[in-house]
Amino acid sequence: MTEGLKRRDYAGGAQGPLNGLRVLDLSRLVAGNTLTQMLGDYGAEVIKVEPPEGDTLRAWKVKGIETNWKIFARNKKSLAVDFRKPQTNGLLLKLASSCAIFVESFRPGTLEKMGLAPDVLLAANPRLIVVRISGWGQEGPYSHRPGFGTLVEGMSGFASMNGFDDREPVLPPMYLADTIAGLTGVGAVMMALRAVEVNGGKGQVIDLPLLDPLFNALGPQAANYRLTGTIKPRTGSRSTNAAPRNVYKTRDGGWVCLSASTQGMTERLFRAIGRADLIDNPRYRTNADRVEHAAELDAIIGAFVAERTLAETVAFFDKAEVTIGPVYDVGQILNDPHFVEREILADYPDEEAGQFAMHAVTPRLSGTPGSIRSRAPRLGEHNREVLAGIGISDGDYQTMLTQGVVVEAVQGGRARKAS
Repeated sequence: MTEGLKRRDYAGGAQGPLNGLRVLDLSRLVAGNTLTQMLGDYGAEVIKVEPPEGDTLRAWKVKGIETNWKIFARNKKSLAVDFRKPQTNGLLLKLASSCAIFVESFRPGTLEKMGLAPDVLLAANPRLIVVRISGWGQEGPYSHRPGFGTLVEGMSGFASMNGFDDREPVLPPMYLADTIAGLTGVGAVMMALRAVEVNGGKGQVIDLPLLDPLFNALGPQAANYRLTGTIKPRTGSRSTNAAPRNVYKTRDGGWVCLSASTQGMTERLFRAIGRADLIDNPRYRTNADRVEHAAELDAIIGAFVAERTLAETVAFFDKAEVTIGPVYDVGQILNDPHFVEREILADYPDEEAGQFAMHAVTPRLSGTPGSIRSRAPRLGEHNREVLAGIGISDGDYQTMLTQGVVVEAVQGGRARKAS
């Protein structure tokens, strides 16, 4: 292992490759927060603009602790404002003029109603990159609709593919559409930044719906339908592209996942389980043959696995160099030596939880690594610092606080408007 990639080196306060990059984040929920969290991990200064009640993620608690907020808002500063106040728009426009990136996730048209349309922002800051996150995009018949990830996961085609054919379609149990959109947004921002900083370009608008990236992730589904005129049924954990591929239950009630998606791996698997005769069997000779007869293969492999415990199964196939692994729950993950050794989880000091477990910075850069430099902020924690940076005096700040333009959190998380 390369010692330079150990978390003890990269999680202690390195500036990161995006040091000096300023981001104004007006987004809500997961997609925008994923995008800006990643930028923050690599050194960007992320100013998170929140309403008086805070970002919705603050309300998603486990045992009274804002677990989602603590993860997605790390390395960020909180500026709490009342968007309904007319003075707020001027404040945000002034802040945007000092930033390289502006992120929002309002329903299309809202930014225009606020007086902060992209042309206004770009007139104030011609190099600004404006990221507009929505469910369905800034244009199109559905652009006006609310766009939560659940709806996108249904309408994108994902849910119709997921699960078993004799049961209902299955939505993902995590923020799939939002996360993919957020990660796609990171790449889009980096491309737009290169156009500005390296190629002498101007700022631009990035239309980032949740729908498009998730649909792209589904691969050739549309092409397959156009070619065949048929919709493939849901296949559970089987693949429609390669076989064998499935999950199998072990003698002690555990599960393993196996994927033998190349001809060489399949032949190795057949030899390992003592069934070399299957290699030349016309029902299993080619990948197309195996896909057609996947149920038969699953029965053969499943019977072999069912005679062994989870540990025995993994050890057996690992020795045979066959691609198999355990199906983990998060409790098993926390104790797996590979996760522990690579420090895929980062324990960060936390005043509520003591040590708060979150995913470590990824990917790992050897020369300019990212870091977890600060915990998620309290509501309005950085009001004074952020506004002082654009020339707001203490006296002016007190006036805005009294007028309710900015808010601060007191003990217990309630917002206050005057000191």
